[in-house]
Parts: sequence; structure tokens; C-alpha cells
Amino acid sequence: MEFFDLIKTPKLDGVIMCDTLQNKIEGTLCITSHHLIISSRKTMEFNELVLLHSMIDVVERRPNSIQTGGILVLKCKNFRILTIEINGWIEFLNIATSIELLSNLNEPRLFYPYFYNPEFQFVENGWEQFKIENEFANLTHHSDEWRLSTVNKNFEICRTYPETVIVPKTISDDCLRSIAQFRCLGRFPVLSYYHRPTKKVLLRSGQPMVGTSSKRCKDDEKLINTVLGVGKRGFIIETRTKNLSQLARNKGGGFELEMHYPLWTRVNRNIDRHSTLLDSLGKLIESCMDQTLSMDKWLSRLETSGWLSHIKDVLSSACLVAQCLDQDNVSVLVHGSEGMDSTLQVCSLTQIILNPDCRNIYGFEALIEREWLQAGHPFATRCKHSAYTIPSARTREQSPIFLAFLDCVYQIYQQFPCSFEFNEKFLILLFENSYSSQFGTFLGDCQRERMEMNLAKKTCSLWSYINRPEILKDYLNPLYEPNSSILWPSVAPQSLELWKGMYLHRIAMLIEEESTLKHRAIKLRRLLQNLQQQQQQPPN
Repeated sequence: MEFFDLIKTPKLDGVIMCDTLQNKIEGTLCITSHHLIISSRKTMEFNELVLLHSMIDVVERRPNSIQTGGILVLKCKNFRILTIEINGWIEFLNIATSIELLSNLNEPRLFYPYFYNPEFQFVENGWEQFKIENEFANLTHHSDEWRLSTVNKNFEICRTYPETVIVPKTISDDCLRSIAQFRCLGRFPVLSYYHRPTKKVLLRSGQPMVGTSSKRCKDDEKLINTVLGVGKRGFIIETRTKNLSQLARNKGGGFELEMHYPLWTRVNRNIDRHSTLLDSLGKLIESCMDQTLSMDKWLSRLETSGWLSHIKDVLSSACLVAQCLDQDNVSVLVHGSEGMDSTLQVCSLTQIILNPDCRNIYGFEALIEREWLQAGHPFATRCKHSAYTIPSARTREQSPIFLAFLDCVYQIYQQFPCSFEFNEKFLILLFENSYSSQFGTFLGDCQRERMEMNLAKKTCSLWSYINRPEILKDYLNPLYEPNSSILWPSVAPQSLELWKGMYLHRIAMLIEEESTLKHRAIKLRRLLQNLQQQQQQPPN
């Protein structure tokens, strides 16, 4: 297939575009292989919109008549809505069809990252920046109880794990092979986080495949008991309800049986995922875009969507794990079904709560790389569609898992605004790139697929772009003051707020301007205090 075959009308004059921020462009529309471009030179200033086709979630056609053409409504994965008025019936049909086809390409090698040619100078290679071999000493704090294992070389025992993982030093690779056969998708327990103050650890894995016959794996029991220490107990945090865990046994999965894991206490935490979460996001965005609602009705619709309840569930589970590691002085194993969604949300947020390194730019990038990209979160599958896709066109596997995680980070950020080196714009940038990007970082469902697609050589890493000083400055938090303390966020309903900069695009610009003014006022206040202190000092 050639892109040329999909573009019947590459250029059209006299179009009118409006977006959710009330911006309006009257000018020329151009369709390229990967971009929709609308530009105008009618005023003294050049006005242009450039949109990746892959950012478009839904194309709605609103025809006027055969003579006059119609209006295209482009609903984007980042929740923006563009309306494009097109004159001419043939042009209207051609452009609508082209955008529909180009925004739904399924072959990764036709995606824009393979064609993007970065013109900037590389400060560092993002593909090499966060290799587990380089992070090992920092992650284990030089503890001699852990080792790097290459048992998954060539992805032989787990197709969704990286080739190198951190495991207890006393557990052999043969044991790991045995455990991989016992855990869902071969996702055996690996180290997620080592809490240095208490020397307790956080493990993550897939569910054990005990089934209805109560199968056991002594090597699995040995591994997770090894991390406890003599006379110690641990917690297994299940991100499913008891009923779902029990139903999983009927399908060959299940949970750790108490008779085989007597030193571990299992706690069930219900975290919704998959289509339930996407339905909730769809209701939220629908409410945010409805300008006819009164405040009371809007608040009611917001509550009915259940989105903030999902955020509360994830945050409270992460707080529980953090409390176990820090205050209760016990190690924790987290898993749900496959261990690729809610498990990663909880493990990542736990580290943000406990580990100040995860709150700076580099540490947060390392966290995303280690706990999401290398850990096998299926970005390509989960982020194929967003909130505007109609329920009948969605699949169970499409879900805003990563967005929910970023929203949880935002909730902690807004409660502790001085403890994060990055700002809100950085979180939004990661969200948008996870759905549509010129970079190859979020392509594919796991490291194995990214290696098969040769992304490290064929595409540019998002981290290579962000970490250039001239770019990074836009994503730094001017209020940042390094804070080594643990952050205990409140999960009370009154403490959680809707992420306006993400979901309410109509007021996002006003919020950003207000935030800029606040930060400027704080800087001026600090400058004034410094000047006053200098004046009060006695002369030499």
C-alpha cells in the first residue's frame, strides 16, 4: 500500500477550522502521509495547525448538501475537538475518507516515527539511557541479596518481560524457568522496588496458575519466601476482588493458597481496568464537553462517570503498599491477572510516594521506562483508541491505564506542588505521546516487539528530545524544592480534583496563564524577601 493511494484530495483552499479553545483558521488544508495541516496567511501573522493523523480518534461526517459539502468533526485522543468546514461534495467525501484511513493504519512500520527525521543535536541516546544494567546498583542500593538474571534471553520464558530482570541472588535460573511456567504469561516475581530505610522489598508478578486443582510450585514459594527474612511475614496485594480472584481459578488462574504460602497475608483491592475504565473516561469527557449543563448537573455527571473513584482506588492501594513497606516493615508482592496494568499502576505510585528520586525528571523517566515500557504494559493495544470511540467499536483490551496513573501522579503533585521537579505540562506531554507521537518510545506492546521493530535504530526516543536543556526548561516546576520525605497523599473525596488541564481544554489556557502569574508572584515575593534580608544585615 502506498500513502498516495489513500490521499484523493491532497490540498484544498477555503476551509474553516475551529477547535475547542475557540481558535479559528480560515485558509488551506493539506493532507500528507502522516499530518493534517491547516494554514492561513490572511492576517499579518502566519496561523497554522499541524495534527498527526494518529492523534485522531473518531471522524464524524456532517454533510450539508451535494452542492455545499459539509463539516468534518475530528475528535482527538487528547480530547480536543476540531471542526472543519469544507466546500464541495467530492472534496468533502475525499478528505473524510482519507483522514479515516490514515488515522487507522495498523502496520507499525507505516507510523510516523519511522519517517520522522530529527533535526536537533542529540545530547544523549534515550534508547540506551535507562538500561537495567545501568540502574541495578541504584535500584538495589548495593545490596548483595539481589542479582541480574538473563534467564529471559531472547524472551524465551516470558514474551512480555525484558531480557534482564532483578531477582533474589539465591534463586537460580532453573528455578525461575520453573516459576515462569506457574505464573500467568510467564511473569514470575521480580524486584520492583527496594525500600532502603527498612530493607523491605516490593515484588510484582502475574497471577499464579493454581486452577481448580490447587496446583503448587515449590520454587515459587521459595522465591517469595526468600525475600521475607527469618521470622518475618509479608503481604500479597491483589488488585482484584475476591470474587474475580475465585473466578480466575475456574479459568486456570487464581491466587496464592494460604496452605502453601502461610507467611503471606493476602489483601484484595478492587481496581477496575480494561473497558470499564474506558467507559468511565468516555462519560467524563462527554460531560466536560457539554456546555449546556448547569453546574449541579455537571457535578452529578462527573460523579456518575466514576472516574475520580477509579483514581481514588489506585491511589489508596498504592498508599497501602507504601505503608506496608515503610511503617509496617513488611515486604509486598503485587499482582492482578497478568500483572501488566493495575499492578504497574500501584507499584509505580508506591515508588513516587516513598522514593524522592522518582519525583525528579530523570528519575520519573527511569520509572516510566522500568515499570511501564520494560515491564510490558501493552501501550499499542491499550492506547489504540481513546474516549470518543463509540462503545460498540471498542475492544475489551483498550483502556486508559497509563492515563489513570498520570492522573494519580497529578493528584499527588497538586497536594505537594513543591516536591516535583517536573510540572503538569510534562505529564500531559507523556499522555499525548503514549497515544500519538513522532517518537518510537511508546510503540509496540513490550520490549520484544520494540526489538523486532528495530525501534532503537529506526526511530528517535522521546527521552532524547525531552532531555535537551532548551526543551527541558519548559517542563520544569519553578516551585521545586528537593524533598527527601515520604509523601502521604490524601485520598479523601474533597482532596481529589478533576484535572482541568487535561480534561477541560476550554479553560486550560486560562489555568496555565493563572499558574504562570502565580509562579511569577512567588518568585517576586522570594526576591523581595532576599532583598529585605540583605538590607537588614549589618554592613561589613
